[in-house]
Order: sequence, then structure tokens, then C-alpha cells
Amino acid sequence: MAFVLKACSAIMALEEGQQVHARILRSGFTLNPYVQSSLVNFYAKCEEIKIARKMFDEITERNLVSWSAMITGYARVGMVNEALSMFRQMQGVGIEPDEVSLVGVISACAMAGALDIGKWIHAYINKRKIDIDLELNTALVNMYAKCGCIEKAKEIFDEMPVKDSKAWSSMIVGLAIHGLAEDALEVFSRMEEAKAKPNHVTFIGILSACARGGLVSEGKRHWSRMLELGIEPSMEHYGCMVDLLCRGGLVDEAYNFALSTPSPNPVIWRTLLVGYKKSRMLQQAEIVAEQLLELEPLNAENYIILSNLYATVSQWEKMSHVRKKMKEKGIKAVPGCTSIEIDGFLHEFVMGDWSHPEAEEIKRTLKDVSVRIHSTGYEPCVSSVLHNVDDEEKENSLSEHSERLAIAYGLLKTKAPAAIRIVKNLTVCWDCHEVTKIISKVYNREIIVRDRVRFHKFVNGTCSCRDYW
Repeated sequence: MAFVLKACSAIMALEEGQQVHARILRSGFTLNPYVQSSLVNFYAKCEEIKIARKMFDEITERNLVSWSAMITGYARVGMVNEALSMFRQMQGVGIEPDEVSLVGVISACAMAGALDIGKWIHAYINKRKIDIDLELNTALVNMYAKCGCIEKAKEIFDEMPVKDSKAWSSMIVGLAIHGLAEDALEVFSRMEEAKAKPNHVTFIGILSACARGGLVSEGKRHWSRMLELGIEPSMEHYGCMVDLLCRGGLVDEAYNFALSTPSPNPVIWRTLLVGYKKSRMLQQAEIVAEQLLELEPLNAENYIILSNLYATVSQWEKMSHVRKKMKEKGIKAVPGCTSIEIDGFLHEFVMGDWSHPEAEEIKRTLKDVSVRIHSTGYEPCVSSVLHNVDDEEKENSLSEHSERLAIAYGLLKTKAPAAIRIVKNLTVCWDCHEVTKIISKVYNREIIVRDRVRFHKFVNGTCSCRDYW
């Protein structure tokens, strides 16, 4: 039964695994420790995390396998605090972590941008002299890259005695999300020299690096290279190319490229819609929006992009019509959410949400920030607020964006020269980007922002993205 469940886990065969579970209940094997651990692992791998936890809680004598399965399962579904809490509990009952549980908790740190905990685990590995195998090394590279420490990621990567395609690809993707396009291309050249075989992830990294670096010709060349190597493009690859062309201002070429893909998915149409929105090409955007809404009639993001386009060109009536359609369909926008790690715990902030226990202190810090940035001559970019309200209301709305709250909390709880590191679920808006540049200068603080697209490293009034994102 344990091995059949392992097979179901490998291919995430939920329905078949549930049938096996029913057979286990009928056969009376529910108290077998191997079967119990396999059930936890199966439900965790299938992302049925509540059932996995129920199975875990029913185990009287938990072994390393069941603990590792829960840690990895929580990390897989993005429940970072739960994964880290589980790791601490495991240590509390005297069970030493192995490579599997460590990879799980390091992956959780990578997802959350929880650098301090990630560093602590790295130190723990070194202190306990735990053997760092290829998978653990790759997880560390990925963690440091996604937590904004790209130099440390490069250091670990360069010291790896053995590198497989996954390791090379992790480094390339890490450099790409930091906007270090030339470095990503250089690592790819080294990968080819080392005779490591590039895979589909490698080219997602390369193409996205070219897109974020504005390297249109290089991106096209590597697309051809990928085809030469016999790698069949996935929708992610097509999406990267559409993004590359849109960012390069070649939106019509991107549209024609999208039409050449086998059945463009919503991501590709959405990328095009954003491209037309940036170029303020209303007629073409409406054609793309029609395709997109046909494919995804209930995705709030599609309506928001179209609504924002109408707002940027002051077509308030059309914007109101889009918002009305959302309301009629019961579609709600995903709120902007930003997290910051302080003393090993993640604090989450949502725009305009003052439920944090230290809300009053955060408000006072925001007032101080407002005074200081206005003294530099800062003028709010009220066009970033896409509502038909007066400028004062727009400025108030901007000051309550989730990244502003998280940065204020970082200023409140940490002291220079410590860097402030935040993670946002959406793309940072233009005004917040400008404000963060000013904050980094007037407070003399390094601020690292990971949004849904890339990293922004703010130092002394400038950003690593060079205002291209």
C-alpha cells in the first residue's frame, strides 16, 4: 500500500490515491507507520494540505518522513509560516532534519523572501556538518537569489563541485529576476562550455532575462537556439517572447507572434493587453481584451487591466462599465499584499488595512516619511491611482499602498545599515517606485523589493532596474 501511494504521489493521481486510501481503511492498515507516512506524503504532494495535516495529526509516533512531508507540503502551497513552524516543532521533539526536510524549509524561505530564517538554516547545516548534496546546494542558490542576495547565490553556485541542468537553470533564472541579463547570458555560455544540457527552464530564464534587460535581438537569437536544440516551446516560452517584444515596444509584432502560437493561452493575451495598455493603443487593446475575457470570464486581473487602460486615457464611462460588469459577475480584485520578515516572522500588509497590532506606530512612521519625501520636492504621480476622484484622495490612496506600509514597518523595526526586504504579490506601481527611491536616499537605507515580475534594489535614490520593468 505504501508503494502504491508513492506511485500516486509521483504523478499527483489524487483520485486513484483516494481509492487506495479507502482500501487501506477497509484492510485495517491505518496504524502501519509506513502507510501513515505515505498518506501524509501523498496528500501533501497533491496539495490537499488540510487532509495531509489531518493524517499527520493522527500519527502517534511521527518519524522524519512524515515531518518532512508536511514541511515540504506547506512550502509547496505557499503556507510559509506553517512550514517554518513545523520545522521548529520537529526540532523541539528532538528529530534531526535531513536533506529532504531542509530542502522543503529552504524552499519555503525562497517563496516568502524570508532571508534571515534561510541564513539561519544555512548556518545550521554548516554547524551540524550536514552533507550538502546537489539538491540542497541548488535549493540554497534558489533561496538566496529569491531573497535578494544574488551575490551569495553566485558564490554558492560557483563553489558547487557538481552542477546539473537544474542547478545551472536556477542560477540563470535567479539572475534573470534580478534584471542581470548580461550575467544570465554569461552563465548560459558557461553552461554550454560545461556540456550541460539546457532544458525548458533554462530557456525560460534566458528569454525572461532578455525581456527584462530589453535585449530583443539576443532574445530572438536564443529562441532560434532553443529550437535548434530540439526543445519544443511551451506556452511559458511563447509568453516570454511576447513579453520580450512588448517590453521592446514591438507590440504589433508581439501580437502577430502570439497568433502564430498553437492556441494562445490567457497569459499570452494578458501580456499583450498590458503591452497595448502601456502604449495606450486602445483599439488594439479592446480586440485583445475580447479574446481574453472569452477565455477567462471570471479572472479579476483581466477586468482590472482593461479598466485601468480606460482610466489612463480618461474614458471614465467605459471604466465604470467594466467595473459594473465585475460587480454583476461577483468578481473581486486581488488586493495588493506585501510581506516583510522581522525577527523570523512574516508580517503581511494589505492596502488600507490597519489591523496590524502596531498600526499607530506605522502611521506615525508614514507621516515622517511623507514629510521627508515632500521636502525633496516630490510630487505624487496621481495618474497611478486609476479612479475618478480628486488629487488629494489619490495621494491618500497612494500613501496606503501595501509596500508603503511594509517599508514603514521596516523603518520602524530595523536600524541602518540593515537592508529592508519586502515581497509584493503584484507589480510595484510607478509612484511607489519613485517614493522608494527617495526613501532609500533620505533614510540612507538599502531597500530590496521583490514584486511579481522581478527584484528592485534601491540604493541612494536609484534602482537596479534603471526604471525599466
